[in-house]
Amino acid sequence: MSSFERPSLVRDGVYEHLRRAVLDGEIAPGERIAEVELGEKLGVSRTPIREALMRLTQDGLLVAEANKGVRVRALSAAEARETYVVREELDGLAAALAARAHRGADAAALRAALATLNAAPGGDYREQTRLDLAFHRSVTLAAHNAALADLARRLEQRVALIKHQTRTYNAHPDTGAQHAAILDAILARDAEAAREAARAHVRTFAALVLHDLGEAPL
Repeated sequence: MSSFERPSLVRDGVYEHLRRAVLDGEIAPGERIAEVELGEKLGVSRTPIREALMRLTQDGLLVAEANKGVRVRALSAAEARETYVVREELDGLAAALAARAHRGADAAALRAALATLNAAPGGDYREQTRLDLAFHRSVTLAAHNAALADLARRLEQRVALIKHQTRTYNAHPDTGAQHAAILDAILARDAEAAREAARAHVRTFAALVLHDLGEAPL
């Protein structure tokens, strides 16, 4: 797990630290979190640990079990299917809005995010996943729609859990071309092409994930 820096509000720092560890796959889906060990590792009391775990449970990242403590949430095949149905619509909307609303700084950020993803080491699964999510986040930010950004943030958490659970990653033959198609359509301000490129990309990975989880594709 990455290093922990004590902030002025310890409970908030513990929460952000654990949230990032879960979303980055440092703590894997299904893995249990021991309060005592975590407190000793971070050098904090059990109170901020418990508060952070409660918040993360409310966020849907952790699951509390009677007499068993908490563990990182592992999504069922049905939950994964529901997630990708919604993600296809939201990602399509984000790309279409970004095509219409992006500014010069957004274009630069999108190009940089994709270049960084493409340059990431192929064998580093967690880093590849982090950068893939960052690219899609940059598309949402370029849409300049606060309501969409709020929804996308919550959905991204579910997608991150699924990616770390299935290890179905973006080193797929179609990934690079699909990302490029999304970016090109956005920069060309072709909203419909951007929408369809984003939706096709989601469908590709939904099929892989659902196959890994023993489900039929969408």
